Amino acid sequence: MTKPLVALVGRPNVGKSTLFNRLAGQRLAVVDDIPGTTRDRIEAESEWNGRAFTVVDTGGIEVLPERIERGSKPLSAHTPLAVASAEFIPQVREQAEMAIAAADAVVLVVDAASGITAADEEVAEILRRSRKPLFVAANKADSARRREEAVEFYALGLGEVFPVSALHGTGTGDLLDAVVAAFPPQETEPEDESIKIAIVGRPNVGKSSLLNAILGHERAIVSPIPGTTRDALDTRIVWETLPVTLIDTAGIRRRGHIEVGVEKYSVLRALKAIQRADVVLLLIDAMDGVTAQDTHIAGFILEEVKSAVVVVNKWDAVPGKTGKTMNEYTAHVRSALNFMDYVPVLFVSAKLGTRVESVLPTALRVQEERLIRIPTGELNRIIREAVEKQSPPSKAGKRLNIYYVTQPRTDPPTFVFHVNDTDLVHFSYERYLENQVRAAYGFLGTPLRFSFRKRKREE
Repeated sequence: MTKPLVALVGRPNVGKSTLFNRLAGQRLAVVDDIPGTTRDRIEAESEWNGRAFTVVDTGGIEVLPERIERGSKPLSAHTPLAVASAEFIPQVREQAEMAIAAADAVVLVVDAASGITAADEEVAEILRRSRKPLFVAANKADSARRREEAVEFYALGLGEVFPVSALHGTGTGDLLDAVVAAFPPQETEPEDESIKIAIVGRPNVGKSSLLNAILGHERAIVSPIPGTTRDALDTRIVWETLPVTLIDTAGIRRRGHIEVGVEKYSVLRALKAIQRADVVLLLIDAMDGVTAQDTHIAGFILEEVKSAVVVVNKWDAVPGKTGKTMNEYTAHVRSALNFMDYVPVLFVSAKLGTRVESVLPTALRVQEERLIRIPTGELNRIIREAVEKQSPPSKAGKRLNIYYVTQPRTDPPTFVFHVNDTDLVHFSYERYLENQVRAAYGFLGTPLRFSFRKRKREE
């Protein structure tokens, strides 16, 4: 079941990131420390009163300009706060619009120390027209006087104001009580045994065109069904006797609301689709190559431990299309997405229908490999031979010993290594072991989970 999504919006320097860290329950760095997945951290899982949800820091997606738009002087420490706030209105408006479209609840973060600003009033006007649960977090209310003065934010007309100190954690419990209480009741969804394939990517990479091209194939029997999110329409098809649900995230932006910088918010809706999917089709524009936003979305796919296929669309527009060009482009994709080097790369033209017929068969093959279970004896043979070919690392004269390996689950494939000392497990050797497992069983397009547990030899 998709977790509710809570978006934090507001102008710069009101403490959105600090509140984000507080609600996430941990101090998260701006850059992820997972090897190969360096990217901005904008979302985290959280839980309160027994309800799990996802919190999104919209400030982490939008890189605000250093200079005022429409050509003026750069903002400085001497710029009046009201003027500085007004200059950020376009960016804050974009945050609010995307949060309304994608989130289940929206928290407007304001600065209790500076009072109401032009940007606060602008975003409040947008939020008032929405039907989403709305909350005002008056941050930096670090004293009794500031908590009392926070009542002025009731003038925004967004309902109850919660004086909080994200830095010290005061008041955040009351805020979370209200936010969680506004979530719709948890319902048990009917069992859906179809294979769910999400089509995600930046705006204008051809998601709708690919969906239409797939549905136009003579082997697909189509029926539309309501999606479980407000911004998606699922399409149920039967593909060679297999029930498949296509999750389309093409509606990232409403017509007439396409502004510079809004593309960065595509991750809000892509995140929901990724969470629901078994396999994710990550579309890339052949003319643009792999962009930073493509890497953002790929990072979400990896964090959710989902299987994936990279689909390079608009290949018809690439000059001099040859096998050599495909090999070079594949190398570019592998380099840019080096933390997902196990995913297949397809080259299609949704517009012309070129090679579109290979997309679903590849995705379904990836789903099959996600469910592979290696017999325990065979798995231990693979690892034993891998250790014989390349000895495990040692530290201070102590060498890593792998006693036994099991695969307790599939979807995603998870392997548990019983070793003498988990501190001796180096990332490079873990990667080597993964490569040896993949060499024997493939697991095309699917991430593998490796867990190392300390055991004594006698055990």
